[in-house]
Amino acid sequence: MPIVKARSRRKQVWRIILMIFTFLLISAVIFGVIYELRTSTLQSHYLSRLAAKIGVRVLPGKSPSIQFPKAGPYDMRFGYVELPTFLGNLETAGYDIEAQARFSPFLLEYTRAGFYPAYREKSQAGLRIEDRLGRLIYASAYPERIFSDCTQIPDIIIKILLYIENRDLLDSRYPLKNPAVEWKRLAAAALELGIKAVDSRRNVPGGSTLATQIEKYRHSPRGLTLSVKDKYQQMISASMRAYLDGQETLKARYGIICDFINSMPLGAISGYGEVMGLGDGLYAWYGADFTETVRLLAERPSNLTGSEVKARAAALKEVVSLFVAQRRPSYFLSKDHTALEAKTDSYLRLLAQAGILRPGERDAAIVAPLIVQERVVSPGTQSFLSRKALNAIRVQLLNLLDVDRLYRLDRFDLSVTSTVDQSVQQETTTLLESFSDPSMARKNGLYGYHLLGDGDPANIVYSLTLYERSEGANLMRLQTDTLDQPLNINSGTKLELGSSAKFRTLANYLEIIAALHEQYHSLSRAELAAVEVDAADNLSRWVISYLSSAGNRDLSTMLAAAMQRRYLASPKEHFFTGGGVHTFSNFDKRDDTRIFSVQDAFNHSINLVFIRLMRDITQYYKYQIPGVRQLLGDAKDPRRHDYLSNFADQEGRIFLQRFYRKYRGKSFDEAFDILMEVMRKNPKNLVAVFRYIKPDAGLNEFKTFLASHLKSAQVADNILSELFERLGPDAYSLVDLGYITRVHPLELWMLAYLNRHPDATQGEVIQNSAAERQEVYTWLFKTSRKNKQNVRIRALLEVEAFSEIFSEWKRLKYPFNSLVPSYATAIGSSADRPDSLAELVGIVLNKGRWYPTLQIQKLCFGAKTPYETRVVYQKSQGEQVMHPEVAEALRQALLGVAENGTAQRIRSAFLLSDGTYLAVGGKTGTGDNRHNIYSLGGHLISSKAINRTAVFVFFIGDRFYGVVTAYVAGQDSDDYNFTSGLAVQVLKAAAPQLMPLLTPGG
Repeated sequence: MPIVKARSRRKQVWRIILMIFTFLLISAVIFGVIYELRTSTLQSHYLSRLAAKIGVRVLPGKSPSIQFPKAGPYDMRFGYVELPTFLGNLETAGYDIEAQARFSPFLLEYTRAGFYPAYREKSQAGLRIEDRLGRLIYASAYPERIFSDCTQIPDIIIKILLYIENRDLLDSRYPLKNPAVEWKRLAAAALELGIKAVDSRRNVPGGSTLATQIEKYRHSPRGLTLSVKDKYQQMISASMRAYLDGQETLKARYGIICDFINSMPLGAISGYGEVMGLGDGLYAWYGADFTETVRLLAERPSNLTGSEVKARAAALKEVVSLFVAQRRPSYFLSKDHTALEAKTDSYLRLLAQAGILRPGERDAAIVAPLIVQERVVSPGTQSFLSRKALNAIRVQLLNLLDVDRLYRLDRFDLSVTSTVDQSVQQETTTLLESFSDPSMARKNGLYGYHLLGDGDPANIVYSLTLYERSEGANLMRLQTDTLDQPLNINSGTKLELGSSAKFRTLANYLEIIAALHEQYHSLSRAELAAVEVDAADNLSRWVISYLSSAGNRDLSTMLAAAMQRRYLASPKEHFFTGGGVHTFSNFDKRDDTRIFSVQDAFNHSINLVFIRLMRDITQYYKYQIPGVRQLLGDAKDPRRHDYLSNFADQEGRIFLQRFYRKYRGKSFDEAFDILMEVMRKNPKNLVAVFRYIKPDAGLNEFKTFLASHLKSAQVADNILSELFERLGPDAYSLVDLGYITRVHPLELWMLAYLNRHPDATQGEVIQNSAAERQEVYTWLFKTSRKNKQNVRIRALLEVEAFSEIFSEWKRLKYPFNSLVPSYATAIGSSADRPDSLAELVGIVLNKGRWYPTLQIQKLCFGAKTPYETRVVYQKSQGEQVMHPEVAEALRQALLGVAENGTAQRIRSAFLLSDGTYLAVGGKTGTGDNRHNIYSLGGHLISSKAINRTAVFVFFIGDRFYGVVTAYVAGQDSDDYNFTSGLAVQVLKAAAPQLMPLLTPGG
């Protein structure tokens, strides 16, 4: 028995010891967990070691180890999400990645697991544009109003934020604490989530700290926590970010406060857009001055005056309201301001209870009205005069990146190096602006013969653009104009630029000569003699004649000879072109009796020579159409029917468009009154037309109509009845009805159609009139009318020829999608655009090779972020669009204009330090665009001024080229008689401003 009792006592002792040990072990674990939850000692040790493995290096070339974000408002706003797309667009446009960030192996694995890369994120970013020498042109900062660090934030703002959102964040007793997790709040949220599984109506609080909230609204899809996985990603990402600088996190916690205040989402407001951060929130929602608000809240109330105390109370309430509103910004700030004020007042009382606000501060803030703005009143718009080059750069950026709005572009974390020289840009803009002052215009030589006269110089818009030819691209160095509107005269207009079109015509002509040289230069004289050429094809005949007798058949020599071909300048000839007979005039009547070489006509801008040259060009293309001689000579050629059918269709469309404008929106009576002015009026015709247009109308309606439209004639009722019965809707064909009434048949058809379909569009009219357009030209298809048919066929052949001319002009960068099919295109009737003319000069300087025009040389996305990517333009191979020999011939022709022609005043404008002059060449043009009305006999009835232009497209030396334009819009242009000499003088006046660029090494 004693032995059994002893054993029992030992077991009992060991049991007690085991229980004590287990209790101590559990207590230690509990104490350790509590200690860890309170201090984050283990977390700080392991997470800081992992964070130390996060690294990014920027190295040359494309990165093999980089992971771009897929979503997140912050990453989308700053352009990081779309960066792969942007880089693909830039590669297509000729840019290459110069350098890009490389993720460390751990960071790459970490981000691929779905976590957000840990780095010191920017609170503020935006588009930054520098000029070619690194001088700032433009910078947008978003958000605009931020604190650079926590030391700038008034202490009361920090206390208010922590009380509302994260009270223990700055507890200095625990320097290793993980700021991403607050375990009590997380446990409460987990409990509520469990309850929600039973009661789906239960609202679950997020349990988020400031750190995880930042991760949520910056990087989670749509800025929301939609699942437990999202919350887990936010917590891990925020934890890793907190330990980037080591185990201690107090500095990181202050950084979290600053980041949150600078970036909390505050909805969007009309006139401003998306609002982020306290500073922008105060401005956008309350119209508050951020700097003044910070000053007031940093001061003790006792140091402020009475009015300042009231202003401080209002500012205090606005700050509290925004911290409240950031939880549901669209609701509080856009929908229910009453709820926002009530919630704000409630927090003001709680803040006072917590000792953060004094009772007096609380009471003053509560009584202060909270007036939320409905929209932001835009500040005064900056003048557009200083932004023309900048806007061109931003527009090119939109196109390069395929971004739809400047609003988005300005928020990207992007720095751009442009090609512009900001110093020269500013000085030239200032000079052009000064020309609105008559004394400055006179000082710069802008007054004189065919320059400025009595018109107000302030009404003239001047534009100047300068490019530099470089290897693989043409670089825009300067673009400015004096139009204080977004419209860019240089690149955003369609202007009649007069004789500058002779430059394109001459290029077209010389390219034809070069093509014919290529076709025939290898043939012997006997073979050349056997070539059949139509008598009307003057260019082919000249080339064959030249090659038959020339000792030197090389292309350059032949082009020089082509420039010496001679044309009569007489204006007495009538030209059938553009579907009708036209006459043209020269600027100087003294030229009317002279004969000019092509070069001299180009130098002195002789209109009639270029009209005749365009006729030769048109004839050349006409006779390139296979079988054209047989087409015109053989009345039975089956192709004639197709041509005539096309003619009928096209001319019918022209008439219908005219008649549609004439009768659109008119009532039947109004339309018939207009028709009565042109038709042969008698009872029979009126009956026939009325019944055709209104086939369903009865006799009584007609009598009423006739009484009001033929008051001078009395017609017996029986006669009217007989006419009404006999002349039904089908009594005459449309053609016959037009003949007896002397009204165009399609005008009658238009009235009938609009009577049935009063809301018809012009497109519907055209679509439903195909048969009638053919019917009214039935007479034209009769073979007995060969001569009249040939007139129409030649008109269509001219249209076809101009389609070929257009293709050639388009290849040489003509900006629009069609030409007016008329010889007048040679003197400017098809319009042009200044920058496109300059592009043609660039082709000439580049020996016939086209290169893209750049405003942007380098781009840097996401500097000092894991997504940093530097992109640079690579040299383009360009495109050979012109024979090099033609380019040289054109360069010599342009030099001739400055040396001996209409631009002589510019030839000595650019003086180098060694006493020599830079060679200058170019082409002038004057546009007097008017709306003229002529009588049936061709006499001018009225003329209304639309605009007046003077243009000089030029090159300077062998590197620089551009265009200068003077422009007056509207009827004011009638007050001016300047010619292209004004544009030339403007360039001469700007020479001192341009010389720093033009000199070697400039």
